Amino acid sequence: MPTKLEKTLKREIVINGEPHIATISPEGVKVTKKGFRKGNEITWAAIASGDAKLNQDLNLPVEATKAPGE
Repeated sequence: MPTKLEKTLKREIVINGEPHIATISPEGVKVTKKGFRKGNEITWAAIASGDAKLNQDLNLPVEATKAPGE
């Protein structure tokens, strides 16, 4: 049986050689560059509904969506 997420967990991770803090809470996930307060945050509801994937797809460069030779 998995443990319920009832309080915030913080872990340090390295992204592209720079330290970041991953905060996992009952509300969602936040990744912040170490030493900073603002970061990228997403709720569990957005992840579960597929909004996270849609947002990622919308941010793709237009060139990445063109077929080769266009």
